[in-house]
Amino acid sequence: MSDVSNLSDLYIDELKDLWSANDQMLRALKKIAPKATNPKLKKMLDDSQAGIADHTNLLKALIANQDEKVSKEHCKGMEGLVTEALKHTIEDGPDEGPVLDASIIAQYQRMTHYGLTGFGTAAAFSKALKLKDDNKQLKACVKEMYKADELMTELAEAAVNEQAADA
Repeated sequence: MSDVSNLSDLYIDELKDLWSANDQMLRALKKIAPKATNPKLKKMLDDSQAGIADHTNLLKALIANQDEKVSKEHCKGMEGLVTEALKHTIEDGPDEGPVLDASIIAQYQRMTHYGLTGFGTAAAFSKALKLKDDNKQLKACVKEMYKADELMTELAEAAVNEQAADA
């Protein structure tokens, strides 16, 4: 964490941390997504990767708009979540099939929920700092992330978890 002495500093720090979190999640999904067997899950994971890349570009722009050095700060929280995700899906996870798909969804949602809290916090900071455009864009990201999370839950409950239970 860089020197933080006011909410503006904390806001920039949060944006830089989120950039790192996004990069780590994206790298993990690139490894995990090819292991998915459910076609809808594969598509959702691919779509999610594009969304993460878009959100990362937004974070970079928001940092630059604050006249800050456009750089990221390593996110140890996401590092732990990625380590767990890879462990439960690739290293020690099921080899293939619906149980693996269920594990992929669980790990995806853990990482996504971490991102939701970060983007939500950044949106709240931007609101307090009266950065209306930043707030609008960050809230849009949160909305997109919630939608992706809800779709993943629907897929899990409507198909994948049932298939995993029967496997």
